[in-house]
Amino acid sequence: MSTSTMTRKGQVTIPKEIRDRLEVKEGDKVFFVVRGEEIILKVIRGTILDLKGSIKPTRHPEDFDKIRRAVKQARSTKVPHS
Repeated sequence: MSTSTMTRKGQVTIPKEIRDRLEVKEGDKVFFVVRGEEIILKVIRGTILDLKGSIKPTRHPEDFDKIRRAVKQARSTKVPHS
């Protein structure tokens, strides 16, 4: 188990053994997921998040429930029925 001390500015150093295991290096982006009393650190590597803002929405705001229903319907028609 590794520990780190928080600075006055709220910064902590990720211990070397964890950086090595996650293959995280200077300049990499990470994000934090809060689950109850736990915080999960994840390294962002070429995910869909990199595409954020690259496609302009057709209208504002997008109706994601409608999009999900359309995708579900399209996928369900492709599944062969027994």
